[in-house]
Amino acid sequence: MVQRIGLVGCGVISGIYLHNASLFRDITFTACADMRPESAKARADEYGIRALTLDELYRSEEVDIVLNLTNPEAHAEVALKALEAGKHVYGEKPLATSLADGQAIMDLAARHGLRVGSAPDTILGPGIQTCRRLVEDGTLGHVMSGVASIMSRGMENWHPAPAYYFRAGGGPVLDMGPYYISTLVTLLGPVSKVTAGGRIGLAERVVTAEGPNVGQRIVPEVPTTIHAILTFASGAQVTLLASWDVWNHGHRPIELHGENASLRVPDPNFMDGPVEIATTREDWEKVDTGNSLYSVLNYPFAAPKYANYRGLGLADMASGIETGRPHRADGALAFHTLDVMLSILQAAEEERTVSIRSTCPTPAPLSLEEAVALLEPNAERAQKIA
Repeated sequence: MVQRIGLVGCGVISGIYLHNASLFRDITFTACADMRPESAKARADEYGIRALTLDELYRSEEVDIVLNLTNPEAHAEVALKALEAGKHVYGEKPLATSLADGQAIMDLAARHGLRVGSAPDTILGPGIQTCRRLVEDGTLGHVMSGVASIMSRGMENWHPAPAYYFRAGGGPVLDMGPYYISTLVTLLGPVSKVTAGGRIGLAERVVTAEGPNVGQRIVPEVPTTIHAILTFASGAQVTLLASWDVWNHGHRPIELHGENASLRVPDPNFMDGPVEIATTREDWEKVDTGNSLYSVLNYPFAAPKYANYRGLGLADMASGIETGRPHRADGALAFHTLDVMLSILQAAEEERTVSIRSTCPTPAPLSLEEAVALLEPNAERAQKIA
């Protein structure tokens, strides 16, 4: 049975989910809602679905899963209301902005026998899954160390409403950290402890992104540069550099170093990208990630530069509901990722090592064949038409 999706939060990120929906076999969007009714109506008219109020959407008998695309500060409230209404929940990252809220979501879902899923689902793309195979088949040997880099000039340069990201609940760790930390956990297993330091970089940010807030001045309230060391239960240690105070840099998104080889992991913000491995000190060798729709550049829509197939994790959850199997981008991984991120911020503030109390199973691998099976038979044709 196809799972019917009700979308809450009709902002920027909703477009890619709605755009990709027709590619997947097990999901269909039936409704959308937003605290700004005009935003819901615009998306509804654009994609041929119903615009509802928030309460109407939670109660709707035509919604099986609520897709939560609100700002992070509203993630917990929306998820809890949806679960109380008997709906499964899949949300954009992070799961919540506090551990207590994240735990409340997990506990309520368990009591009602409902599913919780969470972005990022880029861990299921061919890029990260290829890296996972190289780690798990012993190609790298025991992974000892690595570096992950989240570095840019800041949200005010591209996001039309960036002020939230410089307040509590924002910052580079909570905003971009889910992509990197969930990828590292997928490759290396759960994190056991973190050490970190951080600071507010620029004392004031000026919005330059096109939109109604151009010229707005923002005083950051949270660290905009964090350096952390993540120690994994496996023994691996990875340095995480997260900064919105960088003009330019030459760091790769993630590099891992094992006994037998070093691995360059593609940008975890997207589904695919270059994977490279080195077994000598001279050269890097490209690794084929396979040939599928998930590698086709589709975003931004006007001039595609990236493979962005948001919705894969949602489709995998819908399939899991139908067949009774666990889904991969699940609440346990999202909760552990949240715990790690909040512990990094605590470690930086208190200048000490913080032990991670949570753990999670590593999500089951997703082969390219399994990922393709989640697509509509005519998905490639639908993509070309779109």
